[in-house]
Amino acid sequence: MNTEGIIWAVLFVLMLFICVTLHELGHALAAKRYHIQTKDITLLPIGGVARLEKMPEKPGQELIVALAGPAVNVVIALLLYMFLNLTRLSTDISVITHINAGNFLISLAIINLWLALFNLIPAFPMDGGRVLRALLSFRFSRVLATQIAARIAQWLAILFVFAGFFYNPFLIFIGLFVFLGATVETEQVQILSAIKDHIVEAITMKEVPTLNRKDTIEKAVELLLNSQAKNFLIMDGKKLFGTLGTDEIIKALKEHTKDTAVEVAANTDPPSIESDEPLENALLLLQRDKQSMLLVKKQGQLYGIIDHENILEYIMIINASAAKQQ
Repeated sequence: MNTEGIIWAVLFVLMLFICVTLHELGHALAAKRYHIQTKDITLLPIGGVARLEKMPEKPGQELIVALAGPAVNVVIALLLYMFLNLTRLSTDISVITHINAGNFLISLAIINLWLALFNLIPAFPMDGGRVLRALLSFRFSRVLATQIAARIAQWLAILFVFAGFFYNPFLIFIGLFVFLGATVETEQVQILSAIKDHIVEAITMKEVPTLNRKDTIEKAVELLLNSQAKNFLIMDGKKLFGTLGTDEIIKALKEHTKDTAVEVAANTDPPSIESDEPLENALLLLQRDKQSMLLVKKQGQLYGIIDHENILEYIMIINASAAKQQ
């Protein structure tokens, strides 16, 4: 490939990333319509991911959010094709062997159509999996719809892996990606379903170990090892100074000496949630902001804390109780 060919190829890849970003922005804008914020957008080798606070649970809303991304790619392809026809540029795809000035736009139109079709494969975590789940949710519960969609996705993943051994090894990677995505989606929906209609107060830990802001990291380590507590409140006299979790303690050990005061490692602006809020809101906050714990407040006063571990323990109790009643 000559220098000109390399330049056109690089430019094509850059335009492809722009199209993928616009695809994810389509999801983000559709989600915003339902008051769901987008945390960030990540570009991956096989596409992108718009990390939403949560997916809408109403089937119609999820359908619109899921279809918004592929719709952007279809619109891009149509606009490019219309431009090519208006300017009488070539739309012949039979001679495309490599990207150049003559076939750049038609190649970009084709890749956008391919992105739309690929993302509509009915398998999590692709858009098609969410479209399938939304359509099934019109008739079944969200949990059952997710289980059916995930099972279909896993069978498709197995086919991808099998085909990868004979045709293209990249299909193996796609198959594994789909299989894991379907498993994670099922687990997430089952968890949210289990805690639906439960509030934060039900599992708030009210007796939380405390440390003074001038206590040493060594003392925090001793408390961590000699008790079941994984999270601590850091006090400044009778006033809350911040919080300290296991991750902060480990990080402090790497960056400071054991005699250093815990105040250097404390989270002085910890997130909080009201005790009467739905428990699923707490879980989504913990996952979205990657926090070790949340402060729980009741009528404006500190009531306790909540973390991933006691949410998962509560879910196990709920599931065990439900199994006994069956």
